[in-house]
Amino acid sequence: MSIIRHKHFFLSYSEEHEQAEWAAYYLTGKSQFEHHYERPYFKQDPMVDTESAHWKNYKDSGYDKGHLVPAADMKFSEEAYNETFLTSNVAPQNRAFNAGVWNRLEQKIRYWADKYSALFIVTGGILEADLITIGEEEVSVPEYFFKIVVRVQNDGLVMIPFLVPNAKSDAPLYTFATTIDDIEQITGIDFNQKLSEKIEEKIKKELSYKEWSFS
Repeated sequence: MSIIRHKHFFLSYSEEHEQAEWAAYYLTGKSQFEHHYERPYFKQDPMVDTESAHWKNYKDSGYDKGHLVPAADMKFSEEAYNETFLTSNVAPQNRAFNAGVWNRLEQKIRYWADKYSALFIVTGGILEADLITIGEEEVSVPEYFFKIVVRVQNDGLVMIPFLVPNAKSDAPLYTFATTIDDIEQITGIDFNQKLSEKIEEKIKKELSYKEWSFS
């Protein structure tokens, strides 16, 4: 896995699955000051040594080029907005999922960014063996996607992780809330690596969606 640091987000690219295993970024309340930029074409990421998958893999596949870092979260500058259209920042998503439950979650996160001023977000597909693939480059189709949303509260961190099946769902968002332990176990990634031991202990022990406003 190689860590790619773009100006407005960073990601870990998996050559095996031809997509990022995770992408991470900060989102602040200023995301509400939206500009309307012309939607660019998707292009390969020049910072990925092995070249990120070509957008043509998605053509006629039945799957959307689903953003990991949403373009709508990067409307504060055209440069940031355009960065989200690198193919390293997309994964195959069921269309009803992308336009439905995933979109609802992204909108809720923007609401939280306004409410709590600033968030740190990590998102990606669950990449494992024997997934179905699309295109000549065999881009893996995750069966689940995760988002981990973190905010500061009273000098500590409050975290809410979500695990959502890559399928149509009308279920309430809170039903997809899970624990960081579960996400780490499934992905094999230590998301708390850079957090202090005390904060890590607090986060791991509580499934704290009750501290978040779903109304």
